[in-house]
Amino acid sequence: MPQVKIIAKNFMDMVASLPAIKLDKLYNNVFICEAILRSLPPLAKKYVLQMLYTDVPVPGTMMEEWVLADGVSKHRVAIDRLIQLRIFSEMVDRKNQTSYSLNPTFQNNLRKHIISGGVLPREPMNSDNAIKLPSLLELETYALRQWECFLLQLINPSQGEKLAGISPSMMRIFQRGLLSQRDKDGPRLTESGFQFLLMDTNAQLWYIIREYISNAEERDVDPADLISFLLELSFHVTGEAYNLNTLTEVQKNTLKDLADLGLVKLQQGRKDSWFIPTKLATNLSVSLTDSSVRKEGYVVMETNFRMYAYSTSKLQCEILRLFARIEYQLPNLIAAAITKESLYNAFDNGITSDQIITFLQQNSHPRCADRIPSIPENVTDQIRLWEADLKRIEMTQAHFYDEFPSKDVFEAACDFAREWRGLLWEDSKRMRLVVKSEIHNQMREFLHSQSK
Repeated sequence: MPQVKIIAKNFMDMVASLPAIKLDKLYNNVFICEAILRSLPPLAKKYVLQMLYTDVPVPGTMMEEWVLADGVSKHRVAIDRLIQLRIFSEMVDRKNQTSYSLNPTFQNNLRKHIISGGVLPREPMNSDNAIKLPSLLELETYALRQWECFLLQLINPSQGEKLAGISPSMMRIFQRGLLSQRDKDGPRLTESGFQFLLMDTNAQLWYIIREYISNAEERDVDPADLISFLLELSFHVTGEAYNLNTLTEVQKNTLKDLADLGLVKLQQGRKDSWFIPTKLATNLSVSLTDSSVRKEGYVVMETNFRMYAYSTSKLQCEILRLFARIEYQLPNLIAAAITKESLYNAFDNGITSDQIITFLQQNSHPRCADRIPSIPENVTDQIRLWEADLKRIEMTQAHFYDEFPSKDVFEAACDFAREWRGLLWEDSKRMRLVVKSEIHNQMREFLHSQSK
């Protein structure tokens, strides 16, 4: 599924913004080095691996020879990313020649990891101790259920009491930027919030994790330590049990939050407690690359604006409710219709016609996805037309002036308004004028000076 960009700080930019001391501390973990390497653009990966066993700076002119003539722009992007992450150090000599060298901490730990592999600070518990472990299928079902409940609570706070979920304070952190509060109205999904729902699960996951990391200091947690633990968690084995006693208090508290998101499952035995990573957790380092895979669609759109969604998911029902009228719901089928009123509600919430059409196309049922177009043209055209209806008139705060003492004063006032880029309308015959309200005070002062 095509990546939908949301207005949010990129995770790698967050890593790059860490102070040099904390970044070196992060690079002391071999698993972090591997995760960062995975996240790099292909050409940047090539440069890192090619220079991994080079202990002297490499001239920039030599590196330019490593790429074809049409790869100059990609070369620049790769170099910029490596410098931002402080994996590369840039040096300029007396002859104004640029050369690059690898971060020694990153270089040494990546060498160790490639040669001998990394050893996690904790090993899976013995099967004798980890009793009643869920099967991989049960674990996946649990993770998806927790993630869906979290998203439902995120986009529909009115259901918060019905769902066993994360604490209200943490939920407010995650809702920041995705929901907006209007006067006398409940929270509404923003344009960014709808884009968030269009993302694949991996991209959604990293958006939430980025928000979680960015607010770490408010919880007296070092962001570098949190990033290190989260990426380290992604290298654990799905379905294996790991003893909670091997964790610090901060890490234990983090796992409680991650359990609400479905990244881990917590279990209690007679003597020990343990956590079991799910696929959501082990995919964290994969999500870091912002890669996405098209999900199998579930929506069938008809030319009469009726829509059938083959799904048992409450979350998908709530997403459809954002722009369609739900007519009835069967155990595995949601019947809905796109109406003028339902779309006006969506447009009022900041959702655009293009976003709705893209969502329908990306989630088309496999039998419809192969058709061209996958969504009937009369439906897409009408959605755009209904949005255009709302944009016919643009309201501008303005002030009206008339009864000018002379033609010269009127023309001078028009020229003054033009200079301030505030002239909206003029009637030279009747000497009437309309200007933007932003320049009203300046116009008053100008007219007062003209009357002297």
